[in-house]
Amino acid sequence: MNGAVGQVAVAVAFAAALLGGVLLAVQLLRSGKGWAPSPVAVVSVVAAAGIVAFIAMEHAFVTHDYSLQYVADNNARTTPFLYDLTGMWSDLEGSILLWAVLLSLVMGSVVLVYRRRLSDAVVRWATTVLLLVTAFFFGLMVGPANPFTKTAGPIPASGAGPNALLQDNPLVAAHPPLLYLGFVGTTVPFAFAIAMLITGRVGESWLVATRRWMLLSWTALSVGIVLGAWWSYQVLGWGGFWAWDPVENAALMPWLVGTAYLHSVLVEERRGLFRVWNLSLAIGAFALTVLGTFLTRSGVVQSVHAFSNSTLGPLLIGAFAVVVVVGFGLIALRGDRLRSPVTIDTPFGREGAFVANNLAFVGFALVVLLGTTFPLLFQAWTNQQVTVGSPYFNAAALPVGLFLLFMMAVAPLMSWRASSVTVLWRRAQLPAWMAAATMAISVLAGLRGVLTVTGLGLGAFAAASAVRSATQAVATARRQGSSWPTSLSGPSVGGMVVHVGVVLLAIGIICSVSFERRSELAAPQHAVVHFDGHRFEFLGLEKVTSAQKTATVALVRIDGGGIFRPAVSTFAGRPDQAVGTPAIDSGIGGDLYLTFDAVGGNGNQSGGQVLQNLPSGAIALGVVVEPMIPWIWIGGLVVGLGGLLAVGARRRAPRRERVVATTATVAP
Repeated sequence: MNGAVGQVAVAVAFAAALLGGVLLAVQLLRSGKGWAPSPVAVVSVVAAAGIVAFIAMEHAFVTHDYSLQYVADNNARTTPFLYDLTGMWSDLEGSILLWAVLLSLVMGSVVLVYRRRLSDAVVRWATTVLLLVTAFFFGLMVGPANPFTKTAGPIPASGAGPNALLQDNPLVAAHPPLLYLGFVGTTVPFAFAIAMLITGRVGESWLVATRRWMLLSWTALSVGIVLGAWWSYQVLGWGGFWAWDPVENAALMPWLVGTAYLHSVLVEERRGLFRVWNLSLAIGAFALTVLGTFLTRSGVVQSVHAFSNSTLGPLLIGAFAVVVVVGFGLIALRGDRLRSPVTIDTPFGREGAFVANNLAFVGFALVVLLGTTFPLLFQAWTNQQVTVGSPYFNAAALPVGLFLLFMMAVAPLMSWRASSVTVLWRRAQLPAWMAAATMAISVLAGLRGVLTVTGLGLGAFAAASAVRSATQAVATARRQGSSWPTSLSGPSVGGMVVHVGVVLLAIGIICSVSFERRSELAAPQHAVVHFDGHRFEFLGLEKVTSAQKTATVALVRIDGGGIFRPAVSTFAGRPDQAVGTPAIDSGIGGDLYLTFDAVGGNGNQSGGQVLQNLPSGAIALGVVVEPMIPWIWIGGLVVGLGGLLAVGARRRAPRRERVVATTATVAP
C-alpha cells in the first residue's frame, strides 16, 4: 500500500508540475492567449502530492515495510525510532524525495505570498520556472531514482538499517533537512531573475523583494553547514570539522555566492546599482546547488558524504548546463537594458566596500570550484587521477578570511556614497582600541603567530563594529516609536548579529587550528600516560550489546577524575561498518577529544584495529586538545539567530534615500 500510494503521488506531482509549467509558459509566450491552469491550483496539487509521497515513505519506514527495496536497504527492526524517521533521507532516492517535497512547499509559499499579483507577468514566469524545476526533481523519481520500487525476491524479515554513520548521532535529523532547505531556497531568486530577464523588466526591484527568500535559504544553509561540521567532528573520530571534501565544498560554494548576493542586493535597494551583478549571483547560486547535487548524487566523487551508486550523473550535469546557458544567455540578451542609471560616486564609501566584499566571496567560490572540479576534469581528459588537498584550499582561505574580517569591521562604519576619513576614524576609534587590546592581551598570554594574533585582533574589531552598529540601529528604531521586540528585528540589527556570530565562529577556527595538539598514546591497562598536562589511565575494555549495536568501550580515567568511554561500534544490519565513537570532554575554553584507535596483541574480540607492536592488553588512545572549538558551534547558532532577525520587517528608510532608491530602479 505504501509503495502504490507513494508512486501515484510522485507521478501526480510530476505530471501536474510539468503540465502546469508548460501550459503557463505557452500562454505567456502567446501574450496571454490560450488556456492555462490556475497557478494556485497547480502548485497546490504538486505540494499536496509531494506531502502524500513523503508521508507514505515515512510510514513505510516506521512500520518496517520491507516490501519496498529502499526501506529494506535503509531500515532495520532494531533501528531506534529517531533513525526510522531520518532513514528516509539516508540514501539517494529518499534524499531526492525530501528535496522535491521541500521545493514544492517553498513554491507553495511563494504563490501564497504573491497570490494577489499572480496576473503580473514576472510572477507568472517565476511560478513557471519553479514548476519546471520541481518537475525535474519529481521526474528523477519517476525515472531512475524511484524510492518506491518493490523489493526483488522474498521480502526480508528485517532490513540492513541505515549506514552506520547515519544511526550514531541525532544531528542526522537536522543537518540534511537544513542543508536541503538552503539549496531549495535559492530557486526563488533564480526564478524571479529568469522572469525579469524574459519579460525585460530588469529595472524593477523584484530581486530586492525576493531577498528574504535568499536570506531564509542562506540562514538554513549556514546552520546546516555548521551542524554538518559538528556532526563530522562527533562521528568520524578524526578530531577535525572541515576537510575540504568535495561534498563539503558543494555546500560551501552556493553559501559564498549567496552571501555576496545578500550584501550586493542591499546596494541595489539603496542606490539602484549592481543589476547585472545581482542577476548573475542569483543565477550562479542556484546553478551551484545543481552542481552540488551532481557532485553528491552522481557517484563521480569518493566521499563519506556522497552517494556512490547512482545513474543520475548525466541528468544532473545536463540540468546544470541548461541553468547556466539559459540564465547567462538571457543576461547577455538583455545587456542593453541592464545598465544602471547611477554609478558609484567614489570607491571610498559603503558601495565600494560591498564591491570589495563581493569580489572576495565570489573569488573564493571560484577557487573552491576549481579545486573541487579539477580532479574530475583531469581524470576525464587524461584518464589519470590527481588530488587537490587541503593545502591548496587553505592557502586561499587564510588571506580571504582575514580580508573579510577586516571588511566586516570597516564596512558598517562607512557612509553611503562617500565616507569622510575624519568621520570614519571617529566611528572606528573604540573598535580599533578593542582590536589593539585584544592583540596585546593575546601576546601577553603567550599566543604566537602573526596571522593568528592578527586574526584575533580583526575579530575583536569586527565584533565591536557590529555591536556599535546594532546598538545605533536599535536606538534609531526606538526613537521612531518601535517597541523592544520590533526594534531588534530587521536587516540592520540581524545583519550585525550575523557578523558577531561569524566572529565567534572565526575565533573558534583560528584557535582550534592554530593551537591544536594531538597524539596517539600507547596505554597499557592500569598504567598512567601523560600528554599536554593531562593524565590518562586505561582501566580496561567493556563490551556493550543492545539490539541495535555491539560496542567495545575503552574505559579511560582522565586526571584522576571522571571516566570517559571512547568506543568502536558495529550495528546489527551493518556488521562490516565499524564506527568509532569519540569521548569528548567539552568546555567553554575547548575540548579534550579521545578516540579508541587500536588494541594490542591478538585483540580481535575488541572490534578495534589490531597493532602487533602494542603490548597485549594495551590500546592506542588518540588524544586531541582542541582550544575554543565549541565557539564554532556557538557562532553558527548565533549566525542562525541573526539571519532570522534579519528577516523581520524592514523599517522605513529616510525619505531622501527612498527617493534615490526609487529613481534608481526605473528602467532606462
